[in-house]
Amino acid sequence: MIKKTLSLIFLLFCFYGFSQNIITKELESDILETKRNVKIYIPENYELDSIKNYPLTVVFDEEYLFDTYVGNAKLFAKKDKAPEQIIVGISMNETRSKDISFDRNSGRLSTSAKYFYEFVRDEVIFYMESNYRTSPFISIVGQGYSANLVTHYLKENTAFINAFICINPSFSDFIGQELQLYNLPKYLKEDNTFYFYTNNSSSFSSEKQIKIDQVQKGLSGLEIKNFNVVNDVIETPSAVSAIGEAIPRAMTKVFEVYSAISNEEYEKNIKELSPEDAIYYLENKYLEIEFLFGTNLGIREKDIYAIENIVIEKENGDKLRDFGKMILKLFPSSPLGEYYIGRYYETGKMFKKALKYYKIGYGKMDPADPNSDAYYENILRLGGQ
Repeated sequence: MIKKTLSLIFLLFCFYGFSQNIITKELESDILETKRNVKIYIPENYELDSIKNYPLTVVFDEEYLFDTYVGNAKLFAKKDKAPEQIIVGISMNETRSKDISFDRNSGRLSTSAKYFYEFVRDEVIFYMESNYRTSPFISIVGQGYSANLVTHYLKENTAFINAFICINPSFSDFIGQELQLYNLPKYLKEDNTFYFYTNNSSSFSSEKQIKIDQVQKGLSGLEIKNFNVVNDVIETPSAVSAIGEAIPRAMTKVFEVYSAISNEEYEKNIKELSPEDAIYYLENKYLEIEFLFGTNLGIREKDIYAIENIVIEKENGDKLRDFGKMILKLFPSSPLGEYYIGRYYETGKMFKKALKYYKIGYGKMDPADPNSDAYYENILRLGGQ
């Protein structure tokens, strides 16, 4: 209970703080032949780094979802569970019925909804990519009937959306046939990663629960390695509270590769690997983070230590040098790369080479670093000064 209260307090501070980073804008739409209001959230450090790119998230129903999504995005970024995001919320308060409407006899989008669909695809996303430093990773978020609209972006021949987040979805009666027509196995051809999130809830009508359950079961049968289907069930008496729970739960899955290695990830994906494969896994994790999210993190020390025992204890430490070289490549400012290379040479009784690398690594450290004295012990042990 205390943890939930603290999280709520943090989000309230986020709501207060991010107002300074929000731009309200009217976009002139050639497709809709009118102006549409959008809200744009820019991360607070955006102007401090002219190179860094950010994932883009498009949020339908700005009036309902934007503030909650932005608050969670800030919290996840502060806790290093997700990259900072650029977020655009599209106001639908006065046009919602036209924007998300579909033929009840076929499930096909109405003419007005098709125009709105194209407005988002061809004008909103184009505007954001042209005016802000966005990475290739794009998420799109909707709730209720706007979540049904989200699913229509699956039909694009060229996959440009990475995460489809359908909160409290009100699907058409033809959602099953539509998903089959979208030929989802086409995503296998893409050198990218995709997520499709839906949540069911005990607060929904039985008819709605059955429809969502059928969609979730149907998608679960797909074996598409890079298309991650996230079927969630939220036990709550309120559909409104389900929205508040679904957003962070979706974010946890969509940005799971970004997070530091968890115990679950270690046990499932790393524990039984050889040193060579463990090193490759870690290197690939951070290359994927940079590719997907435009974020060059270096490597978290926590993740280095997560595979350290595998590299040291298996195969007599023969891969310590490779481990150090990988760290130097992705995190050149860290002294840990030199440490592991030095340890490799010391284990092989090549003490002069070991001493050389220990000294280089120590030279990178701030004397005030609490670990600097322990690092210097490596130099003293080999007789260096």
